[in-house]
Amino acid sequence: MWPYLFALPFILSYAAFQLYPVLYSFYLSLNDWNGIGEKTYIGFKNYVDLLTNDPLFYKSLWNTLIMMLMFIPVTLILGLLLAYWTFQLTRGRKLFQTINVLPYITTPVAIGFIFSYFFDWQTGLINLIFVKLGLMQEGFYWLQDPWTSRAVIAMMVVWRNLGYFMVIFMAGMTAVPQDVYEAAKVDGSTGFHTFRHITMPLLRNISVFLIVTSVIGGLQLFDEPKLLYGGWSGSVQVGGPDNTALTVIWKFVDESFISNTRFGYASAIAYTLFVLIVFFSIISYRLSAPKEDKR
Repeated sequence: MWPYLFALPFILSYAAFQLYPVLYSFYLSLNDWNGIGEKTYIGFKNYVDLLTNDPLFYKSLWNTLIMMLMFIPVTLILGLLLAYWTFQLTRGRKLFQTINVLPYITTPVAIGFIFSYFFDWQTGLINLIFVKLGLMQEGFYWLQDPWTSRAVIAMMVVWRNLGYFMVIFMAGMTAVPQDVYEAAKVDGSTGFHTFRHITMPLLRNISVFLIVTSVIGGLQLFDEPKLLYGGWSGSVQVGGPDNTALTVIWKFVDESFISNTRFGYASAIAYTLFVLIVFFSIISYRLSAPKEDKR
């Protein structure tokens, strides 16, 4: 019985702090509750209202998917190219890796402040450069336009995660036997040919892992849009211009703590998002995994 006794502390802490909150949140999703008064059991009404009477939920889901389509392919391609280039370096590789990973460990508040400063209409560095170069007559409202606001958020995600993608790809390249590259070189394979026909196929499993985890993380996107629209300064513009930067998690937080205190309705959003994450994760895996792994 000793193995069970040693595992008991973890099992009890997991049941108390993870399993119980998950089950209790599902119970809350079946009730109407503001966090203070009595709970009123309403069955699946929260789910019905969410899926039939809340167009803002669909807009938040659409915004999330659009931004995912912007940053996932870019991060994946740039991360692979950057990893391959870094892997070929003979001097300064560790320094270059460290510099690229620094944004990944930077606090989200600092990232929101940096990009808010860069793309500010009046004092933003981007507008100042474009005006000085004569490319624009006056500053552009980057953060108030529906598409450029999403593009800026996608840039924030790419900038933050690019170093992480690079490190994961480099770990996969390190695991590739050097005999393969030496044999390809003897056969006359060029650098691009080796990268296209040897490196990329051997990194297929790494790519699948990064795609699936990026889909899971993308559907939970919250920090970047929240902090970009005033979170770092204390004045929050919920959802951005005309809610074009509203994500599903931001809507969940808004329904729970900002505009409303509908904990039952917010719990329904959380469980609906869980189903969507499972669905999109399976789809992304089926589309990206090798054929022999699709079972």
